[in-house]
Amino acid sequence: MSTGHKMDRVEYSPEILKLVLDDMVSEAGVLPLLHAQLLGVESEGRQVSAVQMLTKGGALKVSPRILIDGSGDLDALRHAGCKFLQLAEGEALQPATMMFRFGPVDFDRFDSTPKEEIKSLAQRGYQTGALARAALHASRNPYSNDAWFNISRLSVDATDAMALGKAEIEGRKQAWLAAEFLQAHVPGCESGRLQAFATQIGIRETRRVEGDHILTSQELMGPAIFKDAIASGAYPIDIHPAHGGDLTYKVMDDEHSYQIPYRSLLPINLDNVYVVGRGISADHEALAAIRVMTISMAVGQAAGTAAAMICKLPGPASTRALNVQKLQQHLLEDGGLFGSF
Repeated sequence: MSTGHKMDRVEYSPEILKLVLDDMVSEAGVLPLLHAQLLGVESEGRQVSAVQMLTKGGALKVSPRILIDGSGDLDALRHAGCKFLQLAEGEALQPATMMFRFGPVDFDRFDSTPKEEIKSLAQRGYQTGALARAALHASRNPYSNDAWFNISRLSVDATDAMALGKAEIEGRKQAWLAAEFLQAHVPGCESGRLQAFATQIGIRETRRVEGDHILTSQELMGPAIFKDAIASGAYPIDIHPAHGGDLTYKVMDDEHSYQIPYRSLLPINLDNVYVVGRGISADHEALAAIRVMTISMAVGQAAGTAAAMICKLPGPASTRALNVQKLQQHLLEDGGLFGSF
């Protein structure tokens, strides 16, 4: 889904994307290490000095000048002793979802079904227990007549290994029931069947780092203008409750956009670490807007560019010593968008 005000879905082929990303990694001169798991992190004062990984060949230690944690769950930062933000009273982790591929779909009929009818069908599915939430959101898979559906709801703390496994099993059950409902009741889906489950459940929220600046929903809605802005977005505040079939959705004006500051990428107690993705320093409501993939891509580009700039400098790496104005200039030259500052 795009970061703009038009709530569209950018269709792409997952299999072709894998090849494109492989090419990008290769062309950038990156040495990939795909089959490895985090084993531990060593720190010296305010610096991460080493990252230990478990590979097929045994344990491997890497000594990074800059560590970028884009894991979502911030596993590396947990090992490094980082401070994390806590949920406020009355807040709960957003639930996860099990995407599934369904088809073939007659998209002429499916897309032409009135919104009120789709809404009514979703409510019926939820009330009868066939759907875990009252939604029939689908994204077409290009070069096919299949769609990926995002209509399950799994209340889980994804940092709990046992709970995560149980949620994945429950997610497949929810997807199977949802596919049966689609086939039986939804226009254009009569000839379809469940084609595939997602590789794993999709996680909306786990850990959020405590950074130099905690981005708030009020700053998004303002919007606040940051001198150290490194990314922007316009996606609404989209909070999925842990239980129930609905969601909290705070839309924004047609001309509204907001900025994400550089300081929200910096853990308060480490000097050579960036956080990207859904783990950046933001409150629960702000995260509900900035967690989406397109905004995460912009934040990741900023952190990657910043890390490359720092690695060219002599001495101990420090994210706080970076000239943010030069970073902003680099991002603008590369097509970055983050408004006036």
